[in-house]
Amino acid sequence: MRIMMMTNTYLPHVGGVARSVAAFTDAYRAQGHDVLVVAPEFAGVDPDEQGVVRVSAVQNFNGSDFSMMLPDSGRLTEAVERFQPEILHSHHPFLVGSAALRLARQYAIPLVFTHHTMYEEYTHYVPVDSPLLKRFVATLSTHYANNCHRVFAPSESVAATLVARGVTVPIEILPTGVRTEHFTQGHGRGFRAALGIPREAFVVGHVGRLAPEKNLGFLTRCIAGFLAREPRAVALVVGSGPCVADMRKRFQAHRVAGRAHLLGSFDHPLLVSAYRAMDVFAFASKTETQGMVLTEAMAASVPVVALDAPGAREVVADRRNGRLLAHENEEAFVQALAWCAKLDPPDRLKLRRQARATAVRYALPRCAARALGIYAAVTREFEAPEKSAYALWDDAINRISAEWTVLKGIAGAAGQALASDELPPVPAAGAGG
Repeated sequence: MRIMMMTNTYLPHVGGVARSVAAFTDAYRAQGHDVLVVAPEFAGVDPDEQGVVRVSAVQNFNGSDFSMMLPDSGRLTEAVERFQPEILHSHHPFLVGSAALRLARQYAIPLVFTHHTMYEEYTHYVPVDSPLLKRFVATLSTHYANNCHRVFAPSESVAATLVARGVTVPIEILPTGVRTEHFTQGHGRGFRAALGIPREAFVVGHVGRLAPEKNLGFLTRCIAGFLAREPRAVALVVGSGPCVADMRKRFQAHRVAGRAHLLGSFDHPLLVSAYRAMDVFAFASKTETQGMVLTEAMAASVPVVALDAPGAREVVADRRNGRLLAHENEEAFVQALAWCAKLDPPDRLKLRRQARATAVRYALPRCAARALGIYAAVTREFEAPEKSAYALWDDAINRISAEWTVLKGIAGAAGQALASDELPPVPAAGAGG
């Protein structure tokens, strides 16, 4: 099968969507399928990369670490005509997502959309944020989903939310798989030794993009509070982003900075060793659709302490493979970390084994095979919709004049317009397929 993956974020960007697209792309190719990835230009791209069409983009959009695609219809048209995809898979409703919809219409190709992100949680990257803008973003992503032929939801929580918002096309629950075999490797003890962390230390770890939407203020306070109470505890944070400086300040304020290692971003195989150096993985985000780092941690046999939120509740079973906390309470989170630290060796080993068993359910080959089966079903069922169905999407974009577009100035103007004016009604979406 010839599959075209279209995404606003891709390697070498470090983030859940980029890693998900890369993982599925590798898995599809390993099973003999042709995959072409359409993604923005990004600093540090491998000049020898294969199977990727890069389109022009604004780097570090509005101070974020995202790359925002510029219109590049000529290059995309050439890519489609050369590759002749049997299915288009869009990973965003905005920017490249709009291009995917238009290409699907122009070339009569079925379109699948993965709803990776609760987009309303990311409007702080637009200069003028507002509740109206959040509502607009959620409405527009719902409208986009209803113009596709299948929607992939990374978790049951996301699927339920999409149904409640009015998505009417078939929704398939399909988490991003984890390469479980990779996480049996690595050298946790060697990683500790390189950082001067004693073998007997209890290591609280975290991996991810260090950005405001990840609830890192709360998480840092909890980890710092735990370190202040437990002299043998050490923090290990792998990631980069705008919150690094604030996290350092919080560790300093709790006088535990000497036991808090903020290491920046890196990938396999060093990342696996970092996971395996951890005794517990701490996670406080409430904006995830899946939380890939949770299954990665568990694949490395690391139990997880997390808040009960979408992306976490499907993975973490309280007191079986970690702790799942019903409320955002710092004392409760610290106590949960302490519970893990106080387990005797047999119970700690049992917790780690149960974490590993959970990860096996999310093995990448299994998830990729399911996705390919859905692609095949979509192509069998596909009938090109009337152009009027797609025109509803175009009409929504044109009437609001605020598609999440490329340039900071245009995005800022959109935010100002949305903050000051009443949102025009969005036409009912026509389901594609």
